[in-house]
Amino acid sequence: MVLAEGLARIASEIDDAFDALLPVPDDARARLIEAMRYAAIGGGKRLRPLLLTAVANMYGVQREAAVRAGVAIEAIHVYSLIHDDLPCMDNDALRHGKPTVHLAFDDATAVLAGDSLHAFAFEVLSDPATSADPFTRIELVQTLGQASGARGMAGGQMMDLVAETSEFDLQTVTRLQQLKTGALLGAAVEMGAVLGRVAPEGRTHLRGYARDIGLAFQITDDLIDHEGDAAVAGKAVGKDAVAGKQTFVSLLGPERAREQARMLVEQAVEHLAQHGREADLLRAVARYIVERDH
Repeated sequence: MVLAEGLARIASEIDDAFDALLPVPDDARARLIEAMRYAAIGGGKRLRPLLLTAVANMYGVQREAAVRAGVAIEAIHVYSLIHDDLPCMDNDALRHGKPTVHLAFDDATAVLAGDSLHAFAFEVLSDPATSADPFTRIELVQTLGQASGARGMAGGQMMDLVAETSEFDLQTVTRLQQLKTGALLGAAVEMGAVLGRVAPEGRTHLRGYARDIGLAFQITDDLIDHEGDAAVAGKAVGKDAVAGKQTFVSLLGPERAREQARMLVEQAVEHLAQHGREADLLRAVARYIVERDH
């Protein structure tokens, strides 16, 4: 119940924020903004904004500020999906149960929509409406920037491309996924703490939580790709095997991978031992990660 209410609330808030912040102009840019809205509104689990707002709430952050930061990290996530779906990357036709942006619009518009959502994320974070404290805004920008680029998500995506023609061992696959998937999940948790003005040394347990759920999330994604239903998942499945990529499932086998994901979730929950009921939503998110089918 805690998780269902949290997911429903943040999904509505994020959609409303994108709607308000991305009005369609009455000029030749309209198609670009429409593509951005198509990708950003009404889809996705909103897991990153949920994590961010849940941590921020633990430290008494105003909801509006946390939601704005959540919009920023979701914009980065959405941009990455638009580009990841392009013919030059994964060449996917389905995302969140509907045609991918390059098919609904065209390749060039999809590229520009992704570029614009990337820039939009940092516009939102650097706006005083997100935080009146310039040092907080700078730290938010730095945290998301590092998690998005070569030392984070984009670096992991590059490793993922190389994986199609290389043999990766378990350690390398783990590093790949810590960057490709884990970096943004970690940034969501970190940004909630930044808004809450938690000192860096006071975030160690939250970083441990984020690290463990990040790996558990990717193992579950690998399991969904291996044995899931495209209609339920809302995207193509079986792609990793076709591409010949090493994954947690191919290296460990489905049962060991599933057990590893459960162990990581247990560890993640243990990292929150110093918190009381205020961390129940974070605990519920950790458990949801291994129970989901999409």
